Amino acid sequence: MKKAWDTHDVCDRCKKTRTKNELCAKCVIEVRKGRRAQQRTGWDRYFMDIAKQVSTRATCKRKLVGAVLVRDRTILSTGYNGSVKGMAHCTDVGCMMEEGHCVRTVHAEANAIIQAAKNGVSIDGATIYTTASPCWWCFKLIVNSGVERIVFGELYRDHRIKKFAFEARVALHHEKEEARDEGPRQPHTGDARRLRSARQGTVPR
Repeated sequence: MKKAWDTHDVCDRCKKTRTKNELCAKCVIEVRKGRRAQQRTGWDRYFMDIAKQVSTRATCKRKLVGAVLVRDRTILSTGYNGSVKGMAHCTDVGCMMEEGHCVRTVHAEANAIIQAAKNGVSIDGATIYTTASPCWWCFKLIVNSGVERIVFGELYRDHRIKKFAFEARVALHHEKEEARDEGPRQPHTGDARRLRSARQGTVPR
């Protein structure tokens, strides 16, 4: 006597479990988990999206920039470009222009570093995510604060950072918008290890 599953007696995936469907229950769960994993946002894109949200607080309409300081996948500090504390914002009184730049605001990267210092949070060995690549002055602050990796969305104006990042042993990563469609990636464990080893004069395993 034929059983109900004889028309499709084994799972197409594992080729072991008897089932009346194409896949057994265990394989259905595994396939669904795999699909969810492929759709998950990678860590770099995750923190860059947070930096974009931070940029919505910026008060200089010439450029809305947000920055997030992260270590061990934990947010340490955030910052956006805005006026000096207690002073008028560009959105209220207009920009203060000098040589084609607005000098009324403190840049997002600097504000993120300042907030960490103000709250007693160490950022040594951290990664900074910024929606636009740092200017030369912010780049110097980032390097001297001990940040080991810079992830930026838009390459903005100053291209010197590419050369000097190499000399300062700071990793640069351009997180492009299309990276959202890629699978999850392990963002920076190896980069940080290699940088620490270079500073200590050892060879990473």
